[in-house]
Amino acid sequence: MARWSSPKDPALEAALRRNRRWIVNNQIKRLLLRFPSRSAPVRLLQSRFKTLDLLGRAANWLRKYPSCFELFTGEGPAGSGGELCFGFTKRMAELVDAEEAAVTASEPAMADRLARVLMLARGRRLPVSKLAALRGPLGLPDDYLLRILPAHTDLFRLANPYPHRRNAVELELLRWVPSRAVSAVEAAASASNSLPRFTCSLPSSWAKSHDKMEDFNSTPYISPYSEDGAVPGTEAEKRAVAVVHELLSLTLWKKISVMKLEHFRWEFGLPEDTARMLLRHSCLFYVSNRYKIHTAVLREGYEGSELRVKDPVVAAKDRLGELMQEGLHEFNQRRRAVNLEKKRRKGEVDVKKEEEELEDEAGALLDSAEKREERRRFYKVLFGDDNR
Repeated sequence: MARWSSPKDPALEAALRRNRRWIVNNQIKRLLLRFPSRSAPVRLLQSRFKTLDLLGRAANWLRKYPSCFELFTGEGPAGSGGELCFGFTKRMAELVDAEEAAVTASEPAMADRLARVLMLARGRRLPVSKLAALRGPLGLPDDYLLRILPAHTDLFRLANPYPHRRNAVELELLRWVPSRAVSAVEAAASASNSLPRFTCSLPSSWAKSHDKMEDFNSTPYISPYSEDGAVPGTEAEKRAVAVVHELLSLTLWKKISVMKLEHFRWEFGLPEDTARMLLRHSCLFYVSNRYKIHTAVLREGYEGSELRVKDPVVAAKDRLGELMQEGLHEFNQRRRAVNLEKKRRKGEVDVKKEEEELEDEAGALLDSAEKREERRRFYKVLFGDDNR
């Protein structure tokens, strides 16, 4: 089936830009967290290297990120007899602990998001196997059922309506919560004391798109939490748009794969070709084809390339990404210095010129680092706890 994407938006494309390295390192992090000692033999990582779409030696990959991972001779449960093992560096371990603390503190918000998603679904229930596709966008950890269900037995229940089927367990919402049945559009309208309506996030120069949005808003807003999901005719698309808008509002990064959306087409009452519906409403949604993955982005969730509201879990993950970037830069600088020394010995380069270029790059990096630190100090003074 043919696919299209929205006209390129450089700011949102930058927000979607990602590096395969960070995804791989996050999977390595999750692997280490399965061990109480937070260390594992390198051979274990090597055996899983192909599943990470990587080639070569695992030890070489780990050495690229000296600020994140450290190699050592294993002893005890993680390794024996001088076997090469790896674990977190002290800084990485601190950031991993900070991320875990942010996730733990966000458990009430997780329960709220999960309840709202179930309220959007038919029958207020979803298969657990399907919910796994929403775990990442909603910011749910791997063990979210063990974290959330024991503390909310009055709200959630696991049920198996088809015992003879495998993977048929469903997560069910036990009761309707009226206070949660308020969409992001309705909450914004209530704050401004106006009628709920969609807002076009495109520049005013996009006159035709604004006109289409005004025409779309000419009929009353249909809440995605309306219990009667079978609305007729043109109202069906209006409710489907409201459902996708609300679902994207519940995600941490205000984006989700179009394929995952279509995976829940029946549960959320979405049209057969959800992608085309998203493209028809470019004022609300941006559809990107970066990395050949169609992704729907909620335009109003971003200010340029930055999230308008950043969840604490997102902030913690961003700090991990910054440390990975710092480690890779450190590795590249070391490798360049080694290569420069080899060329100097062979007399192949003007060493003085190369060293001056290296110093200029280091100076530029230092200047940018100083500017970032100055901005951090400024915002700390401006938004610190003492000024709240």
